[in-house]
Amino acid sequence: MKPPVLDYVSPRSVDEVLAILADQGDSVKIIAGGQSLMPALNFRLSAPAMLVDLGNIEALRNVRKDTDALVLGAMVTHRSVEKDAAIRAALPLLAHGMEHVAHVQIRNRGTIGGSLCHADPSAEWPGLCLACDATMVIAGLQGIRQVPARKFVHGLFSTEVGPHDLLLEVRFPRWPDRRRWAFKEVSRRSGDFAIAGAAAVADFDATSACSFVRVAVFGATDKPELFELGASGARALTYDTAAAAIQAAARGLEVRGDHHASETYRAEIVQHVVATALRRIFAED
Repeated sequence: MKPPVLDYVSPRSVDEVLAILADQGDSVKIIAGGQSLMPALNFRLSAPAMLVDLGNIEALRNVRKDTDALVLGAMVTHRSVEKDAAIRAALPLLAHGMEHVAHVQIRNRGTIGGSLCHADPSAEWPGLCLACDATMVIAGLQGIRQVPARKFVHGLFSTEVGPHDLLLEVRFPRWPDRRRWAFKEVSRRSGDFAIAGAAAVADFDATSACSFVRVAVFGATDKPELFELGASGARALTYDTAAAAIQAAARGLEVRGDHHASETYRAEIVQHVVATALRRIFAED
């Protein structure tokens, strides 16, 4: 099929985009990488009056290091994150996670902003942002606001970005020196949507004692879910204590079933990806 008849504009600045959104945001769709939007247009699942292309706004492609954060512009592609040596050194979890996003052709075009704003339950980016405690910087009618990842996704294809808003960048806090990470995803075939996945980080001290674990589970429910666990008193966390607590909490999820996996099977996969990620962090396998 072909997309519906619509107007097309390609602004060259963020201010131009915001002006368009302020005037007619309710009838506009923004195209970043277009890897989800174009199929939706072709199947007439979306029929906006205007398409606003962000491809000519170089300011949204910036990658920079602030004093306390690594900042990725909304138009940074998955492939750039996967291949950028500075990103891989600062936040290896992000680079590794990108290796699981669809196929190289998709990663070459798809963007962090497009994925986050689309908020597909099986997408890697919302879970990675949760695990890394990222902050989304959004411009709108009331100015610029910052939204923590844990409040960004409301549910299925729904986020804090409204019809008059534009996601500008994502801020990832600098990691502690001894932080460890792990990522595990299960899909039917390489490049397919995730049945479920887990992105995890944990903080250790100089004696290799673990004080904190954070696990983000994606693909299982309508939005990514976050589980955090801190050490109790002087007793450090171990694989056994962390896995027991987080897997028990994950059993309370209202796991969705679809043509990729039944509720029962997906719930089992959740347990598997959580356990695998934690084993890797605690070097249990």
